[in-house]
Amino acid sequence: MSIPLLICDDSNMARKQVVKSLPEEWEVDITLATNGLEALDAIRAGKAEMVFLDLTMPEMDGYGVLETVKEEGLKSVVIVISGDIQTEAVDRVKSLGALDFIKKPINKDKLRETLNKFGLL
Repeated sequence: MSIPLLICDDSNMARKQVVKSLPEEWEVDITLATNGLEALDAIRAGKAEMVFLDLTMPEMDGYGVLETVKEEGLKSVVIVISGDIQTEAVDRVKSLGALDFIKKPINKDKLRETLNKFGLL
């Protein structure tokens, strides 16, 4: 059964890189979003059991998405993929409900390791 996966990043190149880094055997139905508002629409529409979320985006950033998901009790597993690897950023996203944090540019092996660590693969 295919998992609804949302990849949200304002960079087209970053979205493509995440798609190329996904494990080949992982059955996912991919939806792409370019900002937090589009991400929330996809999550509310049931297109995002799993979310790979950037932090720095126009219109609504990743923090805003995480806050809204938490406030509305939306059911999505979120892994943040961001270049902002400051300890404060990592702590903040985890306190808002993100499962984990992966540094950009994404590393295929790190992604697989993270998915395995949480039983998502």
